[in-house]
Amino acid sequence: PFARSLLRFLGFIFWGTAAALVFVGVFVILMYKNYRYLFQESFLSLAGWLAVAAVVTLLPTGFLAISVSAKSSRYRQGALMYLLLILLCLEMSLAVLVKLYSSRMASELKSTMGHLVYQYNRTHSQDPGSRALVMLQRNLQCCGVQNYTDWLKATAASWHLPAEKACVPESCCKEKYSHCRGDLGHLEQIFQEGCLKKLEDWLHFVMLYTFWCCIVLSVLELFAGISNGILLKHQPFRDFQIL
Repeated sequence: PFARSLLRFLGFIFWGTAAALVFVGVFVILMYKNYRYLFQESFLSLAGWLAVAAVVTLLPTGFLAISVSAKSSRYRQGALMYLLLILLCLEMSLAVLVKLYSSRMASELKSTMGHLVYQYNRTHSQDPGSRALVMLQRNLQCCGVQNYTDWLKATAASWHLPAEKACVPESCCKEKYSHCRGDLGHLEQIFQEGCLKKLEDWLHFVMLYTFWCCIVLSVLELFAGISNGILLKHQPFRDFQIL
């Protein structure tokens, strides 16, 4: 009875966790789609798709756990064991991936963003890298890599402006200042905080959340496997005893 109750409880927990994990997967995939030129490698996209695959597997796993707890079926119990094993592999792969990516994320972003800022050209703003940079500054309400002064060197070099006329892109302007054109003479009209720290904080939170979701889920799956094993012990696969 305890094994059945625990399995039923874990089935509902699997569904709840799937609902929480699907937001992470979709968020990561959309972030990579919008800002893919900021990331040198596709680890972020792979992490998002692994999270989605885990969610797709969690839904039938939760159903089978609840079903087995209500009425034992040798075929459902066997299918549940296989799904728990697949989930364990998916989540361990995802946990290792986000842990490895977190350690190399800072240097990769700093290098790529610095290159995009230096190469930015407002006369060719439809360039994919430029669009990603503009979108990032508008969405995160930031300017430059470390801060807005990163544009001082970049504008003079790539925009062919004298140093005293250096300015920032209009995407650095605060929304309430509709006439802002990025003039550094009006610092109150632009965002002064850099984008690197804000983007790192977002990614660090998502990676940490995903990592601990995988660890907690793996522990719960072990309990579900043990509970299912107890039920299998009381109703063994006699027809396949030779196996």
